[in-house]
Amino acid sequence: KVGAWLVGIALAIVVLNLLGVDVIGWLQDLWDEIKGVPTGYMVGGLVFQTGQTLFAGLSYYGILRAAYPGQVELWPIVTAYAVGVSMNNFLPANIGTFVTLIMFVAIIPACTFAGAIAAYLVQKIFFTIAGTFVYLYLFLSVPGSFNENLGNISENPLTTIVIAVGGVFLIVLLCRIFWRQVKKLWLKAKQGGAILSRPKEYLTHAFLPSLVSWLCKLAVIGIFLAAFTIPVTFESIMWVTGSGSLANVVSFTPGAVGITQATNALALDTCCDVARSTAVDYSTAQQLITTAWNVLLATVLVVWVFGWTGGKQLVAQSYADAKVKVAEQKAQRAEKKAEKQAE
Repeated sequence: KVGAWLVGIALAIVVLNLLGVDVIGWLQDLWDEIKGVPTGYMVGGLVFQTGQTLFAGLSYYGILRAAYPGQVELWPIVTAYAVGVSMNNFLPANIGTFVTLIMFVAIIPACTFAGAIAAYLVQKIFFTIAGTFVYLYLFLSVPGSFNENLGNISENPLTTIVIAVGGVFLIVLLCRIFWRQVKKLWLKAKQGGAILSRPKEYLTHAFLPSLVSWLCKLAVIGIFLAAFTIPVTFESIMWVTGSGSLANVVSFTPGAVGITQATNALALDTCCDVARSTAVDYSTAQQLITTAWNVLLATVLVVWVFGWTGGKQLVAQSYADAKVKVAEQKAQRAEKKAEKQAE
């Protein structure tokens, strides 16, 4: 499979060069940009990238430990999460998430796939709230949203009132939509998320580690923006975060490659007037560097926690089962769609 990917990439480069697109020149420039990233920025970014993975894995540990007392150990859970993160960087359909959940089932004696799904839903509560905050911020900070030139307000009272009421209505509507999603996640997660019945434990062992993981993610973005001399502000970080999230939602490529670069470039142009070439170089470099690091981190953890042979068998079997689960979900969605069309 790796060989097929390499041959395909080579053929694509040859075709593009024949069409006049200097891909090789761009790759050389990109490599020069990556080599030009100061060592301090590189190390700082990878430290926070590691923190993002470890703290998110720690939140899963808190959730699963509450659901299955006495059966859960920290490092196997963190390792399972790290494996999923690394796979999601280069596999389609977020199959890495399914690999993580199936690894949970394999390493926790009493855990079922439904229980692993419940843990996933519990963990997703924080990230749904965080995503809502980011999208709401982006909506409110779109240039010109509330700063259109209306002249003297006293001369256009009706227009001003309509715009104000309309803006409030849209904000309320957006909040209601996202809050509805949060409640749905909460209700579904309660089926197997025992930690939700103990709010204090949930806040300290699940919500707080997830928050720290998210802040580490923001720090990674800020460090790499600075490495490419792009303004590091709360606004620029939020725009990159939101555009990256949007790219993952609409992605049809492994790791949202290409789509992430396009949305990041548009976001940075919108908020900071950053040149497209600079934004694409930044986004590509960050994705390549963090992807390589995620794979290395997951490999080291798997070998350390499970051993080479045991880890290889566990990951391979979990990946095979995850593909089956993904296929089942696609079939179920297709069946529901066909039923709705028939109705």
